[in-house]
Amino acid sequence: MVRSKVASAARAALATSRGYATASSPVSAASRSHKVVVIGGGTAGLAISHQLLRSGRFVQDDIAIVDPALWHNYQPGWTLVGGGLKTREELRQPLHGLIDPKLKFYNESVGTFTPEENYITLGNSNKLNYDHLIVAPGVALDFGSVKGLSEALAAPEESAVSTIYSYDTCANVFPSIEKLKKGNAIFTQPAGVIKCAGAPQKIMWLALDYWKKAGLYDPTNPAGSAIKIAFATGTPTMFGVPKYSAKLEELRKERGVEGLFTHDLVAIEGKKATFARPNGAANVTRDFDLLHVVPKMGPHAFVKNSALANEAGYVDVDDGTTRHKKFGNVWSAGDASSLPTSKTAAAVTAEAPVLVQNLLRTIDGKEPDAIYDGYTSCPLLTEYGKVLLAEFKYGGVPKETFGKWFGIDQAIPRKEFYHLKKTFFPWVYYQAMVKGNWGGPKGWL
Repeated sequence: MVRSKVASAARAALATSRGYATASSPVSAASRSHKVVVIGGGTAGLAISHQLLRSGRFVQDDIAIVDPALWHNYQPGWTLVGGGLKTREELRQPLHGLIDPKLKFYNESVGTFTPEENYITLGNSNKLNYDHLIVAPGVALDFGSVKGLSEALAAPEESAVSTIYSYDTCANVFPSIEKLKKGNAIFTQPAGVIKCAGAPQKIMWLALDYWKKAGLYDPTNPAGSAIKIAFATGTPTMFGVPKYSAKLEELRKERGVEGLFTHDLVAIEGKKATFARPNGAANVTRDFDLLHVVPKMGPHAFVKNSALANEAGYVDVDDGTTRHKKFGNVWSAGDASSLPTSKTAAAVTAEAPVLVQNLLRTIDGKEPDAIYDGYTSCPLLTEYGKVLLAEFKYGGVPKETFGKWFGIDQAIPRKEFYHLKKTFFPWVYYQAMVKGNWGGPKGWL
């Protein structure tokens, strides 16, 4: 019922925006061949498609976007929803309305790739031929990776389990924080690759600050506080970049948060959470009164099971050029790619111009010359009103925009960075980034 209402609302919004072809519209045989086919209407897919269009090298329907979604969400904002700072509705827009009318939109899923013959098969069995293919569908959330998680998320008030990692669940997080008056609060992060590796602790820091202001948590006396807080992560440290990890570990100790490192959540049963330990160690079970869970994530099956994937299931591209290692007319950026950097929207701001420049050079018969250095960013909320702005490149080497401009240390949480995270980034995302006009630290393109 809810799903049908959402679909109806989305279609009503579409009727008042741009008149694009919908999934049920007939597609002529001639329109099934494109110079560029882009898989995914997310951050990477939209940014790249519009940057290609802005090059002036393509005419009507030369470029096609394939995505089954009705809505496009600003996912980095879900942390703000979980902290009671935004509503989830203000962070989404109908996908059709974000796509330039010069682009062909197939509101369909992807069935299979046939890169040897330069075509893909849609979920409705239609084929799309291409000269170049860009694969950017993002990654899939695996709620089944934790036993009992799906059931717990379906009944958040009874289970006291929530997550900021989906549109359907992010609005349940702040009410659970408000509701808790005493007991054990556990915030988890899984082992393995996830979207925005800082988000699992961002929501913890906001919750801690909320409980502190409510008189329920005293960082100087955590043992005597009504609420006890633990961060259970499948990783061995607070963050993957040493500089920022050191600062976050310092904050954890200062604020009295228990660190459960190399604890990977595997099951929820009632108000008990079970964590797997490495090297054959016995599982650990902890009682909770609030549990914020981050599920494991991974490549979509249609990517993982294709000839485009590496052993881990991601699109196997060169770390610098974003070009596929086997198929010279296939490219990838964003979360679905094998690029060994943190999977964030900020990374796309640096990846997209590289991919676009190299693809255009390839069309001209030239070799790619633009190189992506692994730049990514994580505006890490450490409390209400302050953000630690982590910016780094391959190898976990800091690459700080404001450090370069003003000589400041971005590992120190600042209120100026908070305004970037809360106000500027959501605004510039929809006003410029998805339109192909935003280059992150480089500003407007």
